Amino acid sequence: MEIRKNVHAIKIPFQVKTELGTLDRFVYSYLINGEQVCLIDSGVVASESVIFDYMEKIGLKPEDISLMILTHSHPDHIGSARSIKAKSGCKIAAHSGEILWIEDVELQAKERPVPNFHLLVEGSVDVDDILEDGDTLDLDENISLKVIHTPGHSKGSISLLIEEERVIITGDAVPLKGDLPIYEDIETSVNSIKKLKSIPKIETLLASWDDPQEGDSVYQIMDDALDYLQSIHKSVIKINKMDPSLEPMEFCKIVLKDLGIPEVAANPIVAQSFQANLNVKDLF
Repeated sequence: MEIRKNVHAIKIPFQVKTELGTLDRFVYSYLINGEQVCLIDSGVVASESVIFDYMEKIGLKPEDISLMILTHSHPDHIGSARSIKAKSGCKIAAHSGEILWIEDVELQAKERPVPNFHLLVEGSVDVDDILEDGDTLDLDENISLKVIHTPGHSKGSISLLIEEERVIITGDAVPLKGDLPIYEDIETSVNSIKKLKSIPKIETLLASWDDPQEGDSVYQIMDDALDYLQSIHKSVIKINKMDPSLEPMEFCKIVLKDLGIPEVAANPIVAQSFQANLNVKDLF
C-alpha cells in the first residue's frame, strides 16, 4: 500500500497459538524508498516472501534494501530479519536496549516466553548500527528519519519520524484500544505516548498493529491509547484488591474479561504486563 510516493506499508498476516486457542494477527512492515531503500521491521518468520513480492510490484529488488531498522526485538518484528539480511546484504540498525534479544533469540525465548516463539522467529541476527534518541538517518536529500526513543512496550522501542512527510512510524509504542495489552512498564509507555503527542503537525500514523491512520485520527488514537492504559490500570488494581492471592494467569483471564477482551488472548506475556501494573500506584 502506497502511503506517500516514497513510503509504503506492507501488511503481513500470521497466527499465534495459545493453550486457549488460535489468535489471527497481522503486523506491518514499512518500506521507505529513497536513494537508499530502508525496510522498517521484518515481520514474523517467512515474511520475506510477502515483502519481496511487494517490492517486485513497485519495481524494486531485495538487493535494493540497504538498511533494515528494527523498532524493537519482539518476534513479529525480527522474525525474518536473518533471511532478509542474507538476501539483500543490508545493514541492520536497532536501539541499544534491544540488541541482546535480537542477537540471541534463545535468550529472548527464555526471558520472554511468547507462545510458539520458535515458530515466529527464524533465528538470531547481528546488529550493525546502534540507534539512540535524536539520531537522524538521511536516506536521500529529501527523506530523513528521526529516531525517537519510545520505551514502555519494551525498553529499547523506537519510533521514526519522517519529518518531510509528517509521517510517524511507531512500532508498538501506541497500543490500540481493545487489542492485546503488552508492555514492560506501563508508566513509561504512558510517557512515550505523551512524547509522541507533543510532536506537532503529524499527518500520518503508521503503527505495527493497526492500519495506517490519517488526519485528525492520528492524535485521537494517541488519546485513546492513554485512555486504554488508564482503564487497564484501574481494572488491574480493582481486581487485585478483590483477591490479591490469584495466580498470574488466572488474574490475567479475569482482567481480560473485565476489559471485554476474549479469554483466548490470555498468555504469559499479557499476564506479565498486568503484573507490572501492580508496581504503579497512580498512573495519571
